[in-house]
Amino acid sequence: MEDQITSYIQRFVREHVKAGDFCIDATAGNGKDTLLLCQLAGKSGRVLGFDIQMLALERTRKLLDCYQCKAELILESHVKMGDYAKEDSVDCIMFNFGYLPRGDHKICTKPESSVAAVEAGLSLLKPGGMMTLCIYSGRDSGFEERDALLSYLKILDEKRYLVILSCYYNRGNHPPIPIVIKKLR
Repeated sequence: MEDQITSYIQRFVREHVKAGDFCIDATAGNGKDTLLLCQLAGKSGRVLGFDIQMLALERTRKLLDCYQCKAELILESHVKMGDYAKEDSVDCIMFNFGYLPRGDHKICTKPESSVAAVEAGLSLLKPGGMMTLCIYSGRDSGFEERDALLSYLKILDEKRYLVILSCYYNRGNHPPIPIVIKKLR
């Protein structure tokens, strides 16, 4: 299932991000989204990757090195993105909520910080910029986080943001939820 949601979200990102763009992977994890953003933004672009776990950043660095890609990896909560980027400066921000695959499931994203991070990220997006969210709520993570994020997104000003929520309609076991947000011009 994970590959399906990430592939789906990455299609939108591939259509949006171009060489020279400034992008953020707010939850670097194993580095796949960071790698994609680096490849799309190219050498003239800038990519930041955030994670609260050193293991995640080590995995990301190893993957980037294999592809000879560069990104600034930051051991910091995604809530702190605003310390590293200016308002209206970012072209694309990607989030994967839940826990690090093949990592400690007790270390996971939390409702309060995730909503705060999305809110911070929206202020960083340029008009026309895009944010993607993959919300994983099954097993031992995040029904409260899912509900908090969906409640927050529902009240975003429709004149400023377009929020597209998709779902795996015929899947059981709390499938992940892909969301694309566009900051309107």
